[in-house]
Parts: sequence; structure tokens; C-alpha cells
Amino acid sequence: MASLESGDKSYSTLLNEIETGQIKIPQFQRDFVWSTERSAKLVDSVLKGYPIGTFIYWRTNERLRSIKNIGKLDLPEPADGEFVNYVLDGQQRITSLFATLKGLVIKRSSGRYDDFSNIYVDLDANFDDEIVISDIKDREEYACIRLTDLMSSDRKFLNNFSDDRYNKIEKYKRIISSYQFKGINFKDAEIDEATDVFTRLNVGGKDLTLFEIMVAKTYDQEKKFDLQEKFTELTSELEEIKYETISSANVLQLVSLLITGECKRKAILKLDKKEFIEMWPEAVKCVKQAVFHYKAFGIPVSRLLPYNALIVPISYFYHKTKGKPNYKTSKMLEDFFWRTSLGFRYSSSVEAKLVQDIDKMDHIIAGSLPKYDWTIDVSTDNIVNNGQFAANTSFIKAILCLFTMQHPRSFDNDQEVNIHNSWLKIATSRNYHHFFPKGFLKKNSPEIEQWQYNHIANITIIDGELNKNKIRAKAPSKYMSEYMEENKNIENTMKTHLIDDIKDYGVLDDNYMKFFKKRCARISSELIDRIIVQVKSSEEE
Repeated sequence: MASLESGDKSYSTLLNEIETGQIKIPQFQRDFVWSTERSAKLVDSVLKGYPIGTFIYWRTNERLRSIKNIGKLDLPEPADGEFVNYVLDGQQRITSLFATLKGLVIKRSSGRYDDFSNIYVDLDANFDDEIVISDIKDREEYACIRLTDLMSSDRKFLNNFSDDRYNKIEKYKRIISSYQFKGINFKDAEIDEATDVFTRLNVGGKDLTLFEIMVAKTYDQEKKFDLQEKFTELTSELEEIKYETISSANVLQLVSLLITGECKRKAILKLDKKEFIEMWPEAVKCVKQAVFHYKAFGIPVSRLLPYNALIVPISYFYHKTKGKPNYKTSKMLEDFFWRTSLGFRYSSSVEAKLVQDIDKMDHIIAGSLPKYDWTIDVSTDNIVNNGQFAANTSFIKAILCLFTMQHPRSFDNDQEVNIHNSWLKIATSRNYHHFFPKGFLKKNSPEIEQWQYNHIANITIIDGELNKNKIRAKAPSKYMSEYMEENKNIENTMKTHLIDDIKDYGVLDDNYMKFFKKRCARISSELIDRIIVQVKSSEEE
């Protein structure tokens, strides 16, 4: 059970514990940002005997990913089993003190260097003046002394100062050496308790994510395991195949499911570090297999996945099967995808539903169709009523996936459309084209409501250049007539957009409502063909 105890430290103890690696800055702390001027004011408060706040440490023998390098010092790791004091509150102050008293040169994230050895004690200053300063311009020689020299200079150097100034040097040195830096040790706490304390103390910042906590917890220097680096490696590889938006939270859920069969936050935080590290390569391999599964299925980029969590059950499937699914199994996996995406499966209680869906994967692996306790509606009427276009809803994204599975081709040259994650972030992105342009309908058909024209049935996926520079707000009859002349394979091109017949769909008549109803029906029939009908048992009827 967590407890609190005194963590007060003298000057020598504080510096010694930093230098020996007993005090560390956990990785989830923000960068050190204090200037030399602000650091000087902190030491000024010490010399005047003012309180500078309490340091709060998490005292534990757990090993976290931590910031080892303060300035140019490569600080050691404590021996196995030794306690470490991770700074939960006071990181800026403690780093300022260390940098100032040691005279370090700090490299900022911007690349700029700040020299903390250029902090001085003004030996002529009165108590009400600033005693510790960073600017000694126009000061006479030996009126000031570097703070580092004050704490460590030999008698020969100090003989250069007048008696009054020498006495002040000795006085200030005694004050710093005897100063008690107040602290509290948060002891015997689990990592989730410690990070909760950190979050509460740092009210101006954001809550730590589960991933940030697990990066700290699973760090292992001896095994060279750094979760942040490992995940960056994974996303870099996935970027090459346009799946870099896979969520770190989902990868953690997968690792937890593979180890324990659970994936709630509490279960992830309790994972054994050794087991986590050992399972990581397998989880990465399975994620990659899941990605290739979805790409082969016809979803070219990760941003089109209705839920990032869809990676988890399919990764589990490949963990269990160690090979490609056969035809029957593939159809059941496709059915699972459609039912999950169109049924808003992961819109809430994701962790609990993932555990349930692992059971469904086990049924599929065994060759039996799972029972689904939620319904989906792919009727024409439901698509009409719920198809208002928004690029971030699972229902709409599922239909966008249906579009990409047709391998849509460009209207002008019949080449396959290039689809990219960076073009699919929002509903106004470059790959999304309103077949009947919104500007055209607003001007020529004001009776048509916004939800009717800003609808998935009016969306086609085309190259951004075509959308921006050639079509704009032209009437469909006008721009499609031009493409019919330019592209001799236009009929087959349009079928890749689920538009079977330009004339029959009202395109050449600029009849939007005819087009709207026809395309909703076409989308509905395509989805119906892809979903396996659930056979009710006699007990259910």
C-alpha cells in the first residue's frame, strides 16, 4: 500500500543522488525549459533562506524509461534492487539547481545551448537586491564570483577577494551547503498511482496516456528495449504501406490480450515487463499480417479503417493460425468486418468488446460462424436516412471501404486512383469528390437539402488534382460528357465507382434525386452480397 515519508535532502545529498542515478527524471516529464535567469532567481531564494517548494518523488525499485542525460553528463543506472527516486513534481527546479550548481551547458530541443556556468553571486549586493545574477556587465573585477567557484574554489583563488567579500563567500557557501531541500517520498505505489499523482500535481498539463506510462514501465536498458523506439520503428515500416495511423493503444491492447486474454487499462498496467518484452516481436508480426490482410481485402490505407481497433482481433487471428485463411475463413472474416463496422461495434466499451470478439475469432478459426448479438441494417432506406457524409464515422467509413474495394479508376484516363492517408483526414479532403458538385446543386437545385447532397451516395473517390482543377462546380452532364469523349472505357470506369450506367443514373440529365436513389440502392445491394446471413436456431425463433 502506498505511503508517504519525508524526502528532505541536504545540498550534498541532493547532488550526490542525482550524480549516482538515484534521482531520475521519468520520461513522461516535459523538457527542461527554465532559462539561466530564472534558475538564478531560484538560487537567489536559497541564499535568502526562502522556501523553494517541495520536491515529490516516487520511491520505487521499478525501472522506468527516464531522462539520463542532464546537460552533458551521462548519469549511471543504480544497481538492480536499489530504490530510485523518480521526480513527480519539481523537475524544472531540481534540474535548474543541478545545472546551476554544476555549471552545465544545456542543449535545448531547438538546438540552442545555454551555459549555466554563467551564473554569479554579487558580493556587493544587499539582502533586498538580487544576489544571484546572470549578467555581470560593468561590474568590477572580484565584485562577483561564479556560483560554481563559490562552492568549489581553493583558498589561493579566494585570496583575490577583499575580506568583506571573502566573508560573504564563506557565508553563502555555508547557506547552500546546509540548506534543506524539502521533499516527500511517495513510496510502495503502483505505477498507475504514481502517474495519477503526477497528473494531479501537473494540473496545467495533459493527462498521461496509457502508452506514455507503458513506455516508462517497460524500458529495459540491458535488453535494449525502448517501447517508444519500438513503436516508432513499427509506424515507420507501416508508413511505407500507408498504414502508419495504427493506434499505440490498440497495439498495447493486442499485447495484453495475447498474454492475459484481457485488455482493460488496469490489465495492461499490471503486465509483467519481461513478458511484455518477450511478446512484443510476436505482436508486431501479427499487426503487420493484419495490415496486409486489410490491404488484400481492398482497404489501401489505414485512415479508411472504420475503427483502428479492427487491427486487434485480426492480429489475434494470425497469432493463433500462423498462416493464411482459406476461402471459407476469409468470408467469415469479411463478414466480421462488415458487421463490426456497420454495427457501430467499437463506438463504446472497446476493451470489453475486444475480449468478446477474440471469442468470435476462435469460432472462425475452428471453422464455425460466430453468433452476433447486434444487428446491422444495410437496406436502401437506412443508407438514405443515415448516409450523411462525415469522414470519421464507422458507418460512412465502411461504405468508403466498399468504394475502395472496387479499385476506383480516374474518370479521365482510366488509371487507378492514388489514395493516401494525408488526403483522407476530413470530409473536405482531396480524394473525396461530390459527384454532383455542391456548388452546382446549391445554385441549380436549391430545393435539395444539404443532407441529401452531402451524402455518401454522392461521394466518389478520385485523384485530388482532377477534383480541384478540372471538375470544380461543373454540371455532371458537362464534365462527364467531356470524359466520355476522352476516356473510351468510361462505362467500365464508372462501374468501379458503383455507377452502373451514366444515362440510367440521371447523370446526363443532371437529375440528382434519380442518381441519389439509384446509388443508394446500388450500395445496399453490394453490401447485402458481402454479408453472411445469420441462420436462427429453433430456440431463437
